[in-house]
Amino acid sequence: MKKPAGRNSSAGRGGDSGRSGPPARPSNRNKTVAPAKPAAPGRGRPGSAAGKATTPAAAKPDRNRAAMRSAPAAPSAGTARPRRSKVTGTNTLDMLDPFEPQRLSKIMAAKGLCSRREADYLIENGWVRVNGKVVDELGAKVLPTVTIDLDARAKNVLGKQVTILYHKPIGVVSGQPEGRYKAAMECLSLENQADRKTSTPFQPAMLKGLAPAGRLDIDSTGLLVLTQDGRIAKQLIDANSTVEKEYLVRVEGELTDRGLEMLRYGLSLDGEALKPARVSWQNEDQLRFILNEGKKRQIRRMCEIVGLKVVGLKRVRIGRVMLGDLPVGQWRLLTPEERF
Repeated sequence: MKKPAGRNSSAGRGGDSGRSGPPARPSNRNKTVAPAKPAAPGRGRPGSAAGKATTPAAAKPDRNRAAMRSAPAAPSAGTARPRRSKVTGTNTLDMLDPFEPQRLSKIMAAKGLCSRREADYLIENGWVRVNGKVVDELGAKVLPTVTIDLDARAKNVLGKQVTILYHKPIGVVSGQPEGRYKAAMECLSLENQADRKTSTPFQPAMLKGLAPAGRLDIDSTGLLVLTQDGRIAKQLIDANSTVEKEYLVRVEGELTDRGLEMLRYGLSLDGEALKPARVSWQNEDQLRFILNEGKKRQIRRMCEIVGLKVVGLKRVRIGRVMLGDLPVGQWRLLTPEERF
């Protein structure tokens, strides 16, 4: 019976039908091989009973694959699960030749420990051990059957939920992209990370599940928080949140004492009374607003009601976290010591 094409048509190498597998041991060469039992009728597909080879040469790598699966799983920040091919649904670890050395980063990704880019970062820092020995050489090749252990620092980097402080420029939107305007998440990279030399450098995993915790309109600049931590998001945007947001607002027009009092308390937007605000003059053309809520374009609309036009708006503080000297267009990670 002609063996179906696919990963099982090559002994010991999944997904590469043009390469033969390793020869059987010499002790098996002179053995009498019983005729293979005919497969059940059907097309057969890679991985099914109809598509499996039954010769000793094919059985040998299958035993090695079984041993590889039963090897102790390498620890990770979460539960490491081998990744699957988007095309065949096969575990990518099974698609690697168990007798051919591969790049360590590729094997780590196949085992589901992290992405290949993250693996390179961990290897470079000396946080990866192969069969108990530290490997810190990028591009190092090992067999897929090795045991890989991660240092506690690596697990911390992979497992923690990040919160990013971004100095949003004018022309960038907080949430989803709008036409030709980019979203804040699209602007995060290693190149514009302000603390890359003193903190964890940018990793693609930082974008997974990342979302803005609050808005800052397209015409405004200043501190924007993006987080993977649902607790922080709830703390900042919950309807009952008491976290203060501080803004410096440059205005044009005349503001009476009565108008200043109205900004502090007494205005309504969309038929709903606003919470009391702290508003004071910072200098002759700039006001300081401290709010406990964040309705859409709230400060601009408040100023319009009392006859002022906003010509510049910058958020400088959220809770106890300051924008500080973070340059426009750059970002940094919230430190463990900072609390909102």
